[in-house]
Amino acid sequence: MKALMLEEYNKFVYQDVPSPQIANAADVLIRIKATGICGSDVHGMDGSTGRRRPPIIMGHEAAGVIEEIGSDVKSYKAGDRVTFDSTIWCGECFYCRQGEVNLCDNRRVLGVSCEEYRRDGAFAEYVVVPQYILYRLPDAVDFIAAALTEPLAVAAHAAAITPCGLNDSIVVVGAGLIGLLLIQVLRATSSGRIFALDVDKGKLDLAMKFGADATFDAADPLTPQAIRDMTAGRGADRAFEAVGASAPIAVALACVRKGGSVTLIGNVSPKVELPLQSVVTRQIALFGSCAIAGEYGIALDLMSRKKVDVRALVSATPPLSEGASWLQRLYNREPGLMKVVMQA
Repeated sequence: MKALMLEEYNKFVYQDVPSPQIANAADVLIRIKATGICGSDVHGMDGSTGRRRPPIIMGHEAAGVIEEIGSDVKSYKAGDRVTFDSTIWCGECFYCRQGEVNLCDNRRVLGVSCEEYRRDGAFAEYVVVPQYILYRLPDAVDFIAAALTEPLAVAAHAAAITPCGLNDSIVVVGAGLIGLLLIQVLRATSSGRIFALDVDKGKLDLAMKFGADATFDAADPLTPQAIRDMTAGRGADRAFEAVGASAPIAVALACVRKGGSVTLIGNVSPKVELPLQSVVTRQIALFGSCAIAGEYGIALDLMSRKKVDVRALVSATPPLSEGASWLQRLYNREPGLMKVVMQA
């Protein structure tokens, strides 16, 4: 089969590789139709994250058609249109038994190669995955949209673990892909006001299109006061941070009221500075949101019922054979590029 291989850091090669084979009776072989480039792939291609060690076929946001099934697979058949979770879990550890599969002690992520494991991903014509991470596509969801099920489910998981009450006011810091998807999820599930913060006016315009009630420049030192002015002088009830760096986290904390909460989704920087006194003396709850724990079905339903528009965030749909150049363009932060979904 053809695959886009990270042969060495910052070097992708579109080449022939052996096709994956069904090794376990509960596995399925999927012919990939569309696969998204995740920000973690872009950040990982230069080795800075330590989780994309070449040679590796990256990619974990994808959808396709079942080509072949293992002998124990009963719920799916060849020809079914499916997407799949990015995480393979064991089902036996303490966390899996509690339904926290995203925290599995033996968690494996497709397209990731780190110190403890290596698992080829979906930047290829075919991939093999266990049936228990499959989700059948609704008729209204095409393959390109389905490739965004994973990031949409990440946003839905962050919303699900955050104790948002009726009519809570919410700040979303970072109007990139996850932030914009989160705004749509929150708009579909919350009656409260949503404030979007970013330094890019184009992204803030999109945030308004997707349901934000007001937008602010995240770099403006007057923004926290402006949000307090709109929330009876207190600050927002909840904040979400979708960047993962010291400055936006500090802004999120400054915008939330005493006794409020900040949910951290962004994961760009392994370490950040935290205004500890502000967190402690204002009794701010911090939540870390990791991946997905069953929100795929929610994401597909939201897309199917047109409560969330993911296609509006897709900037380009090139063939997989041109993937190396598109990864480089994303790595270079080319203006106007939001989401690239490659077609295999």
